Amino acid sequence: MKDHVHIEVTFKGKSCLACVYMQETVLDMLPEYGNQVTYSKLDIRAEDGKQRFLALSCTLFGEKGVYEHHRLAPIPALFIDGELIFDVIPSRDELEEAIEVRLSKA
Repeated sequence: MKDHVHIEVTFKGKSCLACVYMQETVLDMLPEYGNQVTYSKLDIRAEDGKQRFLALSCTLFGEKGVYEHHRLAPIPALFIDGELIFDVIPSRDELEEAIEVRLSKA
């Protein structure tokens, strides 16, 4: 069993309501998991957020897909341990199920 997962949400600003709602979904359930779940907001307007966003995009589409074909990860998107899990706002139940599945993996 895994003892920890890390959630990342791609975020492009408070004017992106879907980004805000996805982040709120994560933040609302974080207290239930204590240190089993950590969270990072990937603000694509900040340099470190932009670099991580490009790295996740390369994981999805390869460097050629990103740099030659301009394919990028969705915004908003929710990644768990670097894997794209949701590209739409999940319900609380869907998010909890996704976390439980990953925590139960060896």
